Amino acid sequence: MTFLWVLVASIVGARAVHVIANLGYYSRNPLDMFEIWHGGLSSFGGLLLGIPIGFVSAKRRCPGLKASVAADMVTPVLVSAWALGRLLGPQFEVAGGGKPTSAWFGMYYAGQVGKRIPVPIFQAIECFAIYLFLVLLERTVNERPVGLITAIGVGLWGLSRFFDEYFWLTHDNGTVAVEITSLVLFGVGLAVAAFLSARVRRRHPTSGQSQAELGSFRS
Repeated sequence: MTFLWVLVASIVGARAVHVIANLGYYSRNPLDMFEIWHGGLSSFGGLLLGIPIGFVSAKRRCPGLKASVAADMVTPVLVSAWALGRLLGPQFEVAGGGKPTSAWFGMYYAGQVGKRIPVPIFQAIECFAIYLFLVLLERTVNERPVGLITAIGVGLWGLSRFFDEYFWLTHDNGTVAVEITSLVLFGVGLAVAAFLSARVRRRHPTSGQSQAELGSFRS
């Protein structure tokens, strides 16, 4: 049931943010707001509504599960799911490519003239790389602070979205807002990760420091 709530909330949030970002068009064509089969879903909007709904639903079913722990568990899954969605979905939709290109890796997309940068494929590769990094971090850093996986995941995803928008995608309505939001996510993720890591170092000195202190005490 949680999955269904998150799915519906994500679609509603994704469509709502897209409509708000293109309010000039939809104010003249109000019925088009509901034609989601023509495209127009914002990933930021999906996360903005889907994640809180998921946490509320999970809290009702697992009261003992802390939100920070749940976030660390879910973040790699969300990143990999977003990568899979970018790999499969936009390849079949209208205007799914980026800027025009004559490079060998360019692809043809419906509704766009000439070959385009296959941004969705690039985004999928980026997110799969972030996913693998987060999994590696989970398996190799045992004494990590709760929330670190989430902070790093959010920061890296925000940074990748900024580069996608700035370098590869066409500059249409909402692009600047996406770039700013992406940089904010990167900054917040980086700051939270640094804060959590510093707090752990203050509470638990590194093994090298501990051995040095022990040696000086014995001597």
